[in-house]
Amino acid sequence: MAAYPPSLSTVEPAIASPAPSSSASKSSNVFHRIASWRYSLGLPNPGSVENLQKEVKSTLLTNFFFDGGRADLSKSLSVNPIFQVTHSFALGSQTAAPSYNFGAVFANNSVFLQGSVDHEGNVNGRLNQGWSANNVTKAQCQLSSQVGHSMLQAEHDYQGQDYSVNVKAINPSPVDATGIYMASYMQSFTKNLALGVELLHQRPAPDMTETAASYLAKYTGTDKNWIATAQLQPAGMLQATYWQKLSEKVEVAADLQVIAAPGRRDAIATLGTKYDLRMSTFRAQLDSTGKVSALLEQRFAPSFAFLVSGEIDHFKNAAKVGVGVMIESPSMTPEEMNSMMQMSMPPTPPQ
Repeated sequence: MAAYPPSLSTVEPAIASPAPSSSASKSSNVFHRIASWRYSLGLPNPGSVENLQKEVKSTLLTNFFFDGGRADLSKSLSVNPIFQVTHSFALGSQTAAPSYNFGAVFANNSVFLQGSVDHEGNVNGRLNQGWSANNVTKAQCQLSSQVGHSMLQAEHDYQGQDYSVNVKAINPSPVDATGIYMASYMQSFTKNLALGVELLHQRPAPDMTETAASYLAKYTGTDKNWIATAQLQPAGMLQATYWQKLSEKVEVAADLQVIAAPGRRDAIATLGTKYDLRMSTFRAQLDSTGKVSALLEQRFAPSFAFLVSGEIDHFKNAAKVGVGVMIESPSMTPEEMNSMMQMSMPPTPPQ
């Protein structure tokens, strides 16, 4: 969550030209002409590489599915600035051990802070600092008692008029320059097509270095109701996605991942849909591995939601079921809560 949303109308300032006789003046005039020509094209900001598949991830069930029991209890201590604390419980999962997590969120117009600690003492933190409407610095950290699980990540986002730049460092060491370093650039070439590249430089040890590049493409429909993306990664990995908004309440998405590396050839296709109703959200998903899954989030009030999820693996003859609740205690008076609940209830039909 960026403290400042990317501004699609940001106009890059032209550089004032010094004396016309200098070589710097000629270079400045050329840059000014190029900038003016780019601005006249009216190309949109393509978004960041990190959010290349944002709509697909929001529609598919992969990032939302859970099994076992789950409860999230939140308390809003302040509305402006936002200050909220959360207690999260999970148990009975087939893939994860029972856990408890305490988290807190603070946010205003320029800063976003999020932190959490679990029952094993693992600490996670996140900071987003917005310097302007198109400049955001981000930092994440994880402190764990397990060897090799601690992590520090720092990055910076810049959103230009028709391009975006991101630089990132994971566990950087100023002593021997070890760590993981990433840089990405996304450029709009037409009002619908954007192309980009992402560079990855890994240096796990001073005598070990590896560099790889990924190539990206994004095509957006003229009316913004469908998006197709493709990402070619190292070692012959290709990921292609498609998202379409069929109506105000219905979205569909498809994801295809192909691996054509030496000694391994595999492919996974996923198809999903999302229905946004007045007081509920329903997601369903089917993939080529034989898994059929669904998730229903039913909101009975603005501060209470009930979740139920299920998955059937036909190839392995296995099934998973999850049940959860989300309860929020806002910083409102009982009269304000009753008024909001009455507004959220469907109208009573005439007798």
